[in-house]
Amino acid sequence: MIGAAMREADRVGIGRVTLSRRERLVVVEPRDAGLVLITLRAAEEVRTPSFATADTAVDADMVAVASMIIKRRSGHFDPTTFGDRYQEALRELIEAKMKGLPVRPRQIATPRPVHDSMAALKRSLAQETGPVEKPRRRAASDRRQGSLLLPVSGKKEDATPVPATAATARPRRRKA
Repeated sequence: MIGAAMREADRVGIGRVTLSRRERLVVVEPRDAGLVLITLRAAEEVRTPSFATADTAVDADMVAVASMIIKRRSGHFDPTTFGDRYQEALRELIEAKMKGLPVRPRQIATPRPVHDSMAALKRSLAQETGPVEKPRRRAASDRRQGSLLLPVSGKKEDATPVPATAATARPRRRKA
């Protein structure tokens, strides 16, 4: 009856609710035969967007690959195909405990090695549509490591080995 009265008056309710130990501002809105609760943000949480402009040019090949992926992966959204994996695992755990079965933690899969995703995307597209230009090979050393190298002074010929003496051969022991 409250929902019908709110609908007739063309009004929504404003209130507060505690979720995850935090009080939040909410709107209560009548919908069909029930009420919908929508959380709101506080005024200090709402800001005008300030996106930076892209100073660098975008690689046309990357945009073409991304566009191709978007076209191939686009389709009808069916929310029933997505499940809450946490809730499902929790339900399985509870059912196993209720049946008295031993509960073992699941094995965590080791992460796969990182690969060049742009080259993999191009190979994938080439398999489906035909040849795509070959990815460029990188130099033998990683160019990013140049900033990590430390300067070394002196010449290689000048470095002569220092003979080990009795004083330098063994570390001194302290007397207690």
